[in-house]
Amino acid sequence: MNSTLNQSAEPRSISIAHSPDSDDAFMFYGLATQKIRVPGFRFTHTLCDIETLNHRAINEQFFDVTAISFGAYAYLQDHYTLMPCGGSVGEGYGPMVVSSRQLHTDDLKKLRIAVPGELTTAYLALKIFNPDLETENVPFDQIVPEIKAGRFDAGLIIHEGQLTYATSGLHKVIDLGVWWRETTGLMLPLGGNAIRRSLGEETNRIVTQAIKDSIQHGLDNREQGLEYAMQFAKDLDQNLASRFVSMYVNERTLSYGPDGQEAIRRLLALGYERGIIPHKPIVDFVS
Repeated sequence: MNSTLNQSAEPRSISIAHSPDSDDAFMFYGLATQKIRVPGFRFTHTLCDIETLNHRAINEQFFDVTAISFGAYAYLQDHYTLMPCGGSVGEGYGPMVVSSRQLHTDDLKKLRIAVPGELTTAYLALKIFNPDLETENVPFDQIVPEIKAGRFDAGLIIHEGQLTYATSGLHKVIDLGVWWRETTGLMLPLGGNAIRRSLGEETNRIVTQAIKDSIQHGLDNREQGLEYAMQFAKDLDQNLASRFVSMYVNERTLSYGPDGQEAIRRLLALGYERGIIPHKPIVDFVS
């Protein structure tokens, strides 16, 4: 990758934060293992759950690049712009509401639902589905145990839980990715990478390209990338981890495309129109 920066200067440090999940690990495999290098830059990686990253970005505890929930973007859009690559979208699948018993979606109106945070896209989609549902924040990795313990009637699950909930004896009530596709005809954009505007346009372009190259490296070297990602795969075996990575790291991760960008705008606009997001979203991308 070419850069106009002075190659003899001290490398510019770029801090990157993302979730400790197998899909994010696969995405950043090339950069984290220095298979992808950028003259004039060095990259540091911090792993943290997505809701914490959402709050840190909003509270101006800045990383140069941070994974965020699209549901949080309107709160931090003054400081960050979106990368056109590096996101996770649900192509007819996504976060699910699950329960320890068979329920109909109408039953949810009477229940208290554990959710993984009010800044997550999963929460935003659930509230667009039905703004009157009663929810309570629970760390995402504790939602299934809390349901099994009987402390919640239902929960909204994200990440690898979408593939493992049945092994815990839980039942799907609704897949919000399916509902979103049926309602809008669009994919459900879940999370993406945002980069600080103050880095400047040139740096934003260089770093965005580096992350795109890292994604491409993982896709081109899938076996090695998956082996690296397995250490972050929690309770998944290799087959399930491979399936999960395929769901959320693919050609859409290299580029949302015009319809993907439209899906992001539509999601945030609906959240604003229905009073879930208090700030009018202004969605833009690194060019």
